[in-house]
Amino acid sequence: MSDIAAPPAALDHPFVKTLARLVRAADSHGVWERKSDAEVLAEFVVCREERRSRPIIDDPDPDIIDRVEAFYGAVGLAVEQATGRLASPILKLNHEGFGRVLLTAGRLVVVSKTLRDVHRFGFDDFAALAAAGGKMVDEATAMIGRFPEVADL
Repeated sequence: MSDIAAPPAALDHPFVKTLARLVRAADSHGVWERKSDAEVLAEFVVCREERRSRPIIDDPDPDIIDRVEAFYGAVGLAVEQATGRLASPILKLNHEGFGRVLLTAGRLVVVSKTLRDVHRFGFDDFAALAAAGGKMVDEATAMIGRFPEVADL
């Protein structure tokens, strides 16, 4: 894991705030109550060397799968906040860490992404996390804007 210090601009990004809220919501025992967003989201930051040191084919750890689900869940929540339409993620992974994620709004698929090497999931820093999540939210929101009648079904 990388150092948990993060530039305030990255931590103030709307997607990162949404992800932190979603991760904190899963904390039923209050363990993360007094921790900063950087501490709560530290496991999403994995340096490039650490990702490369992991084998190409490996069974993903349940904690990594939880992070992948949280990331795409936060994308769905951010899309819902931006558009007012429920956006639900569907994640299907095999035991080797390959699969697909779909994010739907009504009958519209707003995100379709193939996942590979899920056991290597992570971002270089909080800015990269914010950029990846923000880009996905923007693309999904634009898709709903193009086809609102399908998103309403």
